Formats: sequence, C-alpha cells, structure tokens
Amino acid sequence: MTEQTTAVEHGPQPGDRPADRRGRPRPLLIGAYAFPYGDATSNRLLQLARCAAGEGGPTLVVNDWPCELPFPPDGPRASGVELITLRRRGANHLSRMSARLARPIRVLRALRHRGVGRGDVSVVLLPMAMMTLGNWAVLRLGLRCPIVVDASERHDRRQFRRGWSDPYFVRHRWSTFLATRLVDRFTAVSTTLAGHFERRGGAVLVVPPQVDCDEFAPPRPPSLDAGLRLLYAGTPGRKDMLHVIVAGIGRLTPQDQRRVRLTIAGITRDDAANLSDLDPAVLDAVHAEVVFLGRVPRATVLDLLAESHFAMLVRPTGGYAANGFPSKVPESLAAGCPVLLNHTSDLADYVRDGAEGLVLDGNGPDDVRLAVQRALRLRDEQWTAMSQAARSRARRSFDHRAWSERVSTFVVPVEGRD
Repeated sequence: MTEQTTAVEHGPQPGDRPADRRGRPRPLLIGAYAFPYGDATSNRLLQLARCAAGEGGPTLVVNDWPCELPFPPDGPRASGVELITLRRRGANHLSRMSARLARPIRVLRALRHRGVGRGDVSVVLLPMAMMTLGNWAVLRLGLRCPIVVDASERHDRRQFRRGWSDPYFVRHRWSTFLATRLVDRFTAVSTTLAGHFERRGGAVLVVPPQVDCDEFAPPRPPSLDAGLRLLYAGTPGRKDMLHVIVAGIGRLTPQDQRRVRLTIAGITRDDAANLSDLDPAVLDAVHAEVVFLGRVPRATVLDLLAESHFAMLVRPTGGYAANGFPSKVPESLAAGCPVLLNHTSDLADYVRDGAEGLVLDGNGPDDVRLAVQRALRLRDEQWTAMSQAARSRARRSFDHRAWSERVSTFVVPVEGRD
C-alpha cells in the first residue's frame, strides 16, 4: 500500500503563512471524510474551519480520504481553507484498520512535509467521531496545542437495530467518554448537547449547522395554483419519521392529494421499505404523486430545494432529535424553501410558524395532514413572503460569516492571538 498527499490551495499560498514562521499560528482541523463533498459532516467541518480562521488567514485542514470511497478525478475543492488531502491505497479491512491506527502519525508527517510544526498551530479542531486516545495523545504531544472537539450528535441506542451491542454506537459513546475526560472545550450543535458537556465541566459554544448562503440560487417553484411541491431530502433511517409524512398526506381528501407532489431524494422506494419506518401498504394507498430519486448529488438537492414549496421533516422528541440539529433545515432556509416540521432541538429559536415555515402541533399523521392543508390554502404572495423570511433567517443565523468572530474567539486561546 502507498500513500499520496494532495494539496489544494485557494487564496494565500502556504509560504505566506505560519509554515515559514512569519505569520501567526492558525487553527488546524483534522477530518476523515469525503471532504468537502456535501454530506452533512463534511459541510459542518468546512464551515467550522472557515469560521475558526477569523481574520488570521485560512484554517489548515488535513483530511484523510476514506479508503473505501473512490477519489474524484478532479480532486476535492474547498474555498476558504488550505486543504491537504491524504490518500491511502487499499480497500480491505486490514488496510483500513491500519490507516486509522496510523492516522495521527500520518497527519504529523504531512504537516512536517508542508513545513508546519510546533508553534505554527494554535488549536486542533477534532470531530467527535475522531476523538480516540491515539489521536488525542499523538496530536497533543506532536503539536503542543489545545484540542477543541466538535460534537454534532449524540446517538441513542434505539437508533440501532442491535442497540447497545452495535459497534458504531459503542465507538460513539467511547469517544464521548474520552472527550469529557481529556478535553475541556467543545463546540456543540445544540443547547441540549452542550448541556451534556457543561455538566461535566467543559466550556461549550453552541454552533448550529452552518451554510454558505452565497451558493444557493434564488427559489423558482411554480405557482401554487399548479399544485404543492413538497420535498424530503436525506436518509431517514430511524431518526426521521418518513412514514408519518406519507401517512399524513394519505389522510387528505383524494382531491387535495392530487394537488400534492412529494419528492423523496436520498433513498429508493426499496430502501424506504427496508431502511426506514415507511409502511409500503400506506404508500400504495396514497393518491398523491410520490417520487423516489435515490441518492443524488448535492447539486441536485440544491436544485430540488429551489424548485420546491416546502421541505418536510418530522422527528421524534427527546433522545437523538433533542441532542442533534438537522442540517437540512438551514440548507432549506438558505434556498428560500420554507420548512414544514415539528419543533425539536433548538428549531423553535429559528423557525416560526407562518414565517420561516409551518410548524406541526405534534409528530403524528394528522399533524402533517393539517399542516399540508394549510400549505394548500396559501396564495403565491404569502408563500413568497415566507420564502423571503427563510432566506433572511439563514443569512442572519446560519451563514458561516455570521459566526466567524464568535467561533474564532472561542476556539483560539487568548495566548494564541495577537
């Protein structure tokens, strides 16, 4: 097996920054994803890296491209950061395990190759999934700077078929356990999750999922007179209640159902039957048009948001939903697509009924039915006002530029700033 390092530069070149020790130390973010190609984790880390830099130049990102995923022919692109992509050849289980165990050493080697050493990094930003004893110890010893962990979720055992015995769930809870004992500063995606670390003595900054509002085109759905276009985008698994959405639409009158088109992007019809809570019998009885697109590129999701009247999301209360924050909500608002959802997590702080979206009274089928009926009664000018409110909310509350000062001030220690 061999390893390749790909450097992607945007803006200032590395010779203009701390690599030659003429500039101030800057943040370093470590990832192991298809960064920055649009999945929720990659997008969160990208926006977090952009915020962390503040006015001190681009954050340095070292991303270990997953062995099992194909590398795009044109390589990853990420504006606003200086990106080093590590590529480890080999796709069998043994090679993946050895790559994970050696990751912190490989990261330090890539940094030395770039000319980055002790004194050049002010803070290491580490996603919770990568909080291992090896990563923490090697990075702390090698760079001699603090580590800030980003917590974007807290899984519940009920999300997994095998419960407590699921390996992913065990690793997740082990990482959380280590973080609360080895790290004293966190960024967290919700106030509920922040409370978990605050109760254990950590300093926490709540940072909801962020977006780059400039990458979203203006909305362009057809007139409501031609029918209501609804969108669910994502992989529901056990966290999103897709069955409730479809069952609620199925409780409309047949005449109203024929005015509704529901597009489901992210899973196929077979996936919905096997990997979500959706009952195929309920789907078969629906008169509304329901279209499954399967997995689609991020660019397609953005187009679908621009062409839809509402993005839909129904989740249970408590547990995972209370600790997390659905990244599809900021993206929908940034696209000018109001949301039709129930309040979980911190959503009540950002989505007001009749303004940025329509809020369900609960998370049952009849709650969905009543909300869709309200949407069907809207006039185009009313929807346009909601769309404008959604875009305004996204710009104020979720655009990474609005968070830059707060995040950079929090993650970079006082002694690391001029």
